[in-house]
Amino acid sequence: RSLALAARDERLAAREGKPGAARGARWLFPSRAAAGHLTRQGLGLLLKEVALAAGIDPERVSPHVLRHSFASHLLGHGADLRSLQILLGHADIATTQIYTRVLEERLRALLAAYHPLAEGGSAGS
Repeated sequence: RSLALAARDERLAAREGKPGAARGARWLFPSRAAAGHLTRQGLGLLLKEVALAAGIDPERVSPHVLRHSFASHLLGHGADLRSLQILLGHADIATTQIYTRVLEERLRALLAAYHPLAEGGSAGS
């Protein structure tokens, strides 16, 4: 059984208030801190350390990048905008709609680069 599944089950048990659930299990990124979870800044430092260890430029990794990637991947794989709004905690759907524009721009760039009728398209070349 994977570590990820065990962590998910522990978080679900904590959220449901089941006895014996580990302290901090209700948090996605638990810690021993008084608040019970990593701060955004703490997570950012941890991400930079992991990026360095993996040979990735640490300037390209941040909690914001993870959040943006999460939203973009969900939207790109069919998640509806309202669900995404809830998951991101946006009060206004207009804030969430920004991700649709990012997705549209990416699709336009892919189309321009690879469609055979697009100027500079490489498909069929």
